Amino acid sequence: MVLVTANKAKNLLHLIYSGRVGPEELARNEPDLQALAAELTPGFRVLVDLSNLDSMDLDCLKGLGRLMEMVDKSGVGLIVRVIPDPSKDIGFNILTIFHYQHHPRIATVKSMAEAGKRLGL
Repeated sequence: MVLVTANKAKNLLHLIYSGRVGPEELARNEPDLQALAAELTPGFRVLVDLSNLDSMDLDCLKGLGRLMEMVDKSGVGLIVRVIPDPSKDIGFNILTIFHYQHHPRIATVKSMAEAGKRLGL
């Protein structure tokens, strides 16, 4: 499952990856991500939560790249990734090099509590 939500007051986009995620789920959520990112002001923050992720297909790499480029073009300023299990990271750092031309700040943490501190929530 992929869930994309936004909190305009906090200028925050929140992506939750849960269970087993395949490329079709990423593609289904692209319109929502684009619409929500467009409602935020430049410099917005992204919280990516992989706390409940069981697995992500390697076929998701292309879709993740598209999502990264989408938020990059929308003006993301900070990305905080919650990855409690490093084995669930399918290459976010490598993808970042190729898909974020504007070089937002990026932090990877192990818990939502740490993420909240990084985001000032």
